[in-house]
Amino acid sequence: MEKYKNLSCNSSIDAFELADGSITILFDDGWLYQYSSVKAGSANIAQMKLLAKNGQGLNSYIIKNVRKLYDKKWR
Repeated sequence: MEKYKNLSCNSSIDAFELADGSITILFDDGWLYQYSSVKAGSANIAQMKLLAKNGQGLNSYIIKNVRKLYDKKWR
């Protein structure tokens, strides 16, 4: 996993991992969420990947657009 830069200093995201058609996100509470283009849509996954690489805005985007559209959740 790659450390999330958290440029805004107020994100609950610790790290992320990119794969073809999906993104896995590690939150600071220890939960991992995997989002894929199958459930969240390819446009949302593309935007999430961009925000993850940029290190800002990913947490807000998830809350506003894909909060419950994850494929898997685990610790």
